[in-house]
Amino acid sequence: MSSDLETKATQSPLVPRLLALTASLIVLGAVVIYLDSAQDTIDVETEESMVNTLPVSVTMVTPKRHTIRVEAFASVTPRWQADITSAVSGRVIEVSMKALAGERVIEGTRLIRIEPSRYEVELTASELAVKQAELALWQAENARLLAKKQFQRDGRTPPNDLALKIPQFEIAKASLRQANARLNAAKQQLADTIITAPFSGFVTNRTISPGQSVSVGDKLLKLVDDSVFELVIQLGTRDWALLAHPLKGQQADILNSRGDVVAHARIREAAGFLDEKTRQHKIFLTIKATENAHILSGDFLKISLPGAAIENAISLPESARTQEGYVWFVDDQSRLYRTSPEILFRSNEQIIIKSPSLPKGQEKSVVTTPLASFLPGQEVRPLVSKQEKSGDGETN
Repeated sequence: MSSDLETKATQSPLVPRLLALTASLIVLGAVVIYLDSAQDTIDVETEESMVNTLPVSVTMVTPKRHTIRVEAFASVTPRWQADITSAVSGRVIEVSMKALAGERVIEGTRLIRIEPSRYEVELTASELAVKQAELALWQAENARLLAKKQFQRDGRTPPNDLALKIPQFEIAKASLRQANARLNAAKQQLADTIITAPFSGFVTNRTISPGQSVSVGDKLLKLVDDSVFELVIQLGTRDWALLAHPLKGQQADILNSRGDVVAHARIREAAGFLDEKTRQHKIFLTIKATENAHILSGDFLKISLPGAAIENAISLPESARTQEGYVWFVDDQSRLYRTSPEILFRSNEQIIIKSPSLPKGQEKSVVTTPLASFLPGQEVRPLVSKQEKSGDGETN
């Protein structure tokens, strides 16, 4: 019996140890299971968070100095265009083939001739009148000298100018001047029976035919200049303020439908007044046809004018601006915020804006294709696209 008691005493300390070891294993298993499930939950939440964050395309922009261009449209008109009218009356005896509509003529080209016999007679009569006036003047001068010598021989003082025949002499001089003036007028009228081109250009319309009688002031044909063209641009006060003043003498670019420069114009004058009807500023430009042969009268052209240099401005793709006028940016915490900047200039699907919230030299992320569902403060996942190149200098 004593041996049984010794055996029980020997086994009694092992029971608590086994129980403690079993409990530890159970706790350790529970911890492992918990940590594994927690890790799976974190991975799922991370994946769900990435799926829920909206990806957006952004481009990096930096405020810089931009020299802008102001664009406008204008019609090409000839510098000279005239309705050629008759300065004399009579019957048309000759119409040159150069006077037909569509013909190009050189300055001085003979176009129309009016029957001249009437004016030849008047010229002959005027020449005769001049001869008679010269004779009368010679006679009056001779009479004046004789009267003067007579008074000198008699030793008397002439009582007045009439005694010396001075009034008759003055009348004879005036008569000669009048006769010469009539002679010049007769020569001009005879010369006006031949109508010549006052400048080089195209005949655009003819209203006269051989045998037709014309009176003074009747329209004969229309002639338009083709050597120098003019354009008139009208700008509002806002665009006027963006120009590089003074404009006179500067060069403007003429653009085609694709925005390419195809010709140049010279700014002749920039009027410092407002049009009474449109309340806009006028700019006058000239184009030499010899330098721009493809420019024709009547063309409707797009003109690019030199603009001022704008500091702290950025160039954005036009798609970055919403219909409501907002531009969306992404901050350092990948959250959206928007501004409504003023557009200074548009060109080649780019817009130039000036935003006081963007200090010079600080790079910002701009959303290139904003969505209507954007909300300020919304977290997004920015995807940087190829950076727009917009360095210092001129922005076209």
